[in-house]
Amino acid sequence: MDWRDWAQRCAWMGMLAIAAISPVARAADKLLLPAETFFKHPAALDVKLSPSGRYLGMTRVVNNSRVALLVVDLQSNEPAKVVVFFARQDVITFDWVTDERMLFQVGLIEPANGPTFGYLSRQYSVDVTTGKHTRVDRIPLFIPKPQPGLAAGQVVVGRYASRRRIDPEWMDAATGETRAMPIPTPPPGADRWWFDSKAQPRLTMSVDTSEARGAYHWLAPGANQWKELASFKLLSPPFAPVAVSDDGTLYVTEPRGPAREDVLTTFDFEAGRPAATSVISAPGFDFAGGVLRGDPGQGVIGVTLHADSEVTVWLDPAMKQFQQQVDVQWPGTINRIVCRHCGKPDMLALVHSYSDHDPGRYRLYRSETRRWETVSITMPDVKPQQMARVDFQRIKARDGRDLPVWLTLPPDVAPGQPAPAVLLPHGGPWSRGGYWEWRAMSQFLASRGYLVIEPEYRGSSGYGDAHFEAGFKQWGRAMQDDLADALLWARQSGLATDRACLMGAGYGGYATLMGLARDAELFRCGVAWLAITDVMRYVETPGFYSDDGSRFWRRHAFPALVGDSKTEADRLREVSPVEQASRIRAPLLLAYGERDAQVPIDHGRRLRDALTKAGHPPEYVEYEDEGHGWQYMKTRLDFAQRVETFLAKHLQAP
Repeated sequence: MDWRDWAQRCAWMGMLAIAAISPVARAADKLLLPAETFFKHPAALDVKLSPSGRYLGMTRVVNNSRVALLVVDLQSNEPAKVVVFFARQDVITFDWVTDERMLFQVGLIEPANGPTFGYLSRQYSVDVTTGKHTRVDRIPLFIPKPQPGLAAGQVVVGRYASRRRIDPEWMDAATGETRAMPIPTPPPGADRWWFDSKAQPRLTMSVDTSEARGAYHWLAPGANQWKELASFKLLSPPFAPVAVSDDGTLYVTEPRGPAREDVLTTFDFEAGRPAATSVISAPGFDFAGGVLRGDPGQGVIGVTLHADSEVTVWLDPAMKQFQQQVDVQWPGTINRIVCRHCGKPDMLALVHSYSDHDPGRYRLYRSETRRWETVSITMPDVKPQQMARVDFQRIKARDGRDLPVWLTLPPDVAPGQPAPAVLLPHGGPWSRGGYWEWRAMSQFLASRGYLVIEPEYRGSSGYGDAHFEAGFKQWGRAMQDDLADALLWARQSGLATDRACLMGAGYGGYATLMGLARDAELFRCGVAWLAITDVMRYVETPGFYSDDGSRFWRRHAFPALVGDSKTEADRLREVSPVEQASRIRAPLLLAYGERDAQVPIDHGRRLRDALTKAGHPPEYVEYEDEGHGWQYMKTRLDFAQRVETFLAKHLQAP
């Protein structure tokens, strides 16, 4: 589903004890875990090994404010050193170039109710030994691994050759000096690039936003001109590139079968289409993962994918054996391996182990010494044995469609005993909401005795194009039916009592509001934060930071996904909470960030006023320094306290 990746890149780029009524019966001496246990900033957001494996780079929130870049020297006992810190911006991503230099991206991070993303970003290069950083006026495209014939510190960057075309060129990461890359002139609109391990461009995607069309162009090894592989509408590409190997193999995903689920395959250049035989597939899920390349010349050594959990399929025998050893040593967790000199006697491996009840920890393994070293624990205060378990189910919606559902089961509720429920639709909505992993809000709610239900309503990605497209123009309609059906299933299965609340952020907040309006008999209350309340305004004025991205969404994406504001205005008003305020009568907690650019705060203020006028004023709070998500600890804890008190009040037994 390549258009979504492209559009997103255009678009955006101590302890607090809470006194509340417990929603379920607990032992009198049972002490609830403080909210800070769940919402404290992680000790590490991202961790990466330097090329030689001597250093560890990581991002972390410092001073309870912004995300900084730190470096650890693994050959010393010194603590992590802050290399980059900005008082008003975050380090969003980073990559090692050499052991002495990194490229990093700075912008504003907004976690909201899903994967972290950043926008208003800028690129920098930093000398990690001195902390001196310089602005890079190019777009990093590819950082090759050290290899013969390539000078150290050379990276591939993109230069805007025109307003709509990005040309790759070489850049010295230390000096910023660039030089041309000797390749045929790229096609007009070339916007995305794929490289082999030697940094040779093999594939580009051209984009015409005015017509909402794209095309893939291939440059074969030794060729002197680009060959078009496919031309398509941006909303429905026939396949999506994943990676290119050094032998010229192009790995792609293609939707197949009745559910049109993406499988990983290779491109058949003679036939001019993806090969009929798949490399790997996960029935019931789209292929979501990557192709793992070893050292230059080593080729493809494995494939990762996410189904109901993450799996790595190693093609290299030595790595397959090592994965088995790691899984035996640390059972019950996903053990993701990133390595230098993979499968060789001098291998250095960084293993990220995590599960549904463990936020994760990073361990370093040296093959030469066969020693393990824990280098970071993501959430040190979280005790896995105290956390809830996550389950995955597939149920039937009222129209017979398969409906994936994630459940976080409260740890203090006996098996077979129903619990009050919180229905937590994910944001997006055009994303996959759930994974088998630890999530702060779901775990916090489960710790208070609630069954947390997270449906992958139609319109969610990750479960086949048929499921995704079934959500087209179904805001406030069939997408809402899926939420109600998930709750009714949980009740009929003996998992949930008749006490339930709706809760969500962004689109999830919108779905909360529409659920209270459409299915009032199912819910006692609602909690909506950063919620879209005026669908007409949302589709007409998307909060993007790129003219091309905004134009694409207004003219093409939103009319197909949500509805056309010019020809379907009445339908959009019917599913706008601000227009349906008189139907929202249940107790409601609303929260917004004053600096939210994606869902401007006027969405919240107008709904608050409309509900008050209708005689059902909500509990309402604004956080002045927040955007589309809660970045500051004081906000996270204040909001958690409000949520806990609100739910306990309205979901306690009658």
